Amino acid sequence: MSQPRLRERRRKEASVDVNYVENDANKPRQSTSRIRSNAYPIAFVILTGLLFLLINRYPEQAKQLIEPWYEFEDRGPSPGHDVNIVADVHRRDAVVNAFKHAWGAYERDAFGHDEYHPISREGTNLSKAGGIGYTVVDSIDTMVLMGLHDEEERTRDWVEKRLDFDRDGEYSTFETTIRVLGGLLSAHYLTNATIYLERAVELGDRLMPVFDSPSGVPWSMVNLGQRKGVPDRDNNGLSSTAEAGTLQLEFKYLSYLTGDDTYWRAAEKVMSVIKKARIPSGLAPIFISPERGQFVTSGIRLGSRGDSYYEYLLKQYLQTSRREIVYLDMYEDAMTAIHKHLLRSSMNDKLLYTSELIPEVADGEVQWRLVPKQDHLVCFIGGSLMLGATDGAHASIPPKPHELSSIQLRDWTSGVELVKTCMATHDTKTGLSPEIAHFRLPSDPLSVSTLATADWYIKGARGAVPYDARYILRPETVESLFIAYRLTGDEKYRTWGWGIFSAIEEHCKVPGGGYAAILNVDAVPVEHEDKMETFLMSETFKYLYLLFSDSSIMPLDRVVFNTEAHPLPIFKPHIKTGFS
Repeated sequence: MSQPRLRERRRKEASVDVNYVENDANKPRQSTSRIRSNAYPIAFVILTGLLFLLINRYPEQAKQLIEPWYEFEDRGPSPGHDVNIVADVHRRDAVVNAFKHAWGAYERDAFGHDEYHPISREGTNLSKAGGIGYTVVDSIDTMVLMGLHDEEERTRDWVEKRLDFDRDGEYSTFETTIRVLGGLLSAHYLTNATIYLERAVELGDRLMPVFDSPSGVPWSMVNLGQRKGVPDRDNNGLSSTAEAGTLQLEFKYLSYLTGDDTYWRAAEKVMSVIKKARIPSGLAPIFISPERGQFVTSGIRLGSRGDSYYEYLLKQYLQTSRREIVYLDMYEDAMTAIHKHLLRSSMNDKLLYTSELIPEVADGEVQWRLVPKQDHLVCFIGGSLMLGATDGAHASIPPKPHELSSIQLRDWTSGVELVKTCMATHDTKTGLSPEIAHFRLPSDPLSVSTLATADWYIKGARGAVPYDARYILRPETVESLFIAYRLTGDEKYRTWGWGIFSAIEEHCKVPGGGYAAILNVDAVPVEHEDKMETFLMSETFKYLYLLFSDSSIMPLDRVVFNTEAHPLPIFKPHIKTGFS
């Protein structure tokens, strides 16, 4: 007999969790009809006997008769165990060696600095006030997963003795939360080392004033030394939607570990404000006002300033054991809006891609212009849709159609196709995808159609090297490949991931140590930019390592990854949640 469809089952379970006292108090009274109560068992016995007789005498006919209700098809093992995912040791270990090549150079030349420049062999910090361990803390859990114990011990010693958050300077609320707070919490989860939690509590306390805005929406910047939230001067004091909606996993888990609900309530209030600010389309503009708690007319996209807001809608639902249905509702609402307003198919190969909506004011009214532009950042969405479709990896591998509702089946199909599209953008001379891809339209001018013979192109690629053409060691495609492989067991995802890793090794590796971004993915030999982003070691190499590991390492039904790929455990909340 098939399982109830995943989300319908979860909604029923969540309803029982919330209302169990009320339901028990309102049980229907037992019938006083003795005849009726005695008749039920007799009828059941007779019908059961007839059923067994039918099955024994006419098995095939019985199967055809009953199959619509009980689905006799061969379901295989129970969900989660249909495919045996084992490690590809050779490829996994190659990724470990790449991480060691990157970390060894950083530790040699710039240990403790926020960022590393592998060509000049020097480090820099994000503020004149000093560094706060961006690269160090961002890399700890990757070391632990890879079994690099000596490196982790040296790093732990640095965190204990030299990491300093008492910096009178301004730092990004978003980046500090996802990289440093998330990194410390994940390191504690994987090692149980007290020092990581102690430093996480200290940092969390220094971050808390960002929520002291009139609406509760966090300020975009924070002065850690003064413990004060700071409006973003570059954007008229606005916060991006991704900044506001991508702090919740970290602060909720900090609350869970410490028993201090203050962190949880602050992060949860932000989601309540965002929910109330919903616009009719169901999509979220990329800017929101901390003063008023309302969206500001601005672009709508799944790329920068929007991406991880959508990612965390799903992951908040998953983090607390799928008990906070409000986040599932918000997620499904957003995914339906994305399908309706942003997803389009390319002209020739019918590649599914995401567009952006740009507001334009004409005669005092706002009109929305659809732009066929997709950031590399958007490539997280394919894997995210597949993860959401399986209710957080609670399905067979791969999922069977009867396990999915119509919405889940829609999301699964779109997720698979979006991963395919992201891989199509790797069809460049380097095998690496650009920062931004534009997709062809029938209305394109001759200059575009001449430049772009395929479905997509890099804007301005024939002139001076454009920003769109660069590859800065981003992880989003391999993140989706990892999720897709774990949910399907389809070897093509490992093959694609190995191709990306091989391209990084060939074109981004610096012989003296480290890896560098490249300025144009469609030009060989490549020209490097002297920077190694922290997410190379935190995300790109971690997701590649997990792609080639066996399924017992960070199973998707046991952990959620924050948007910087720091794994945090799924847990049952200890307080009333979901805007309660």
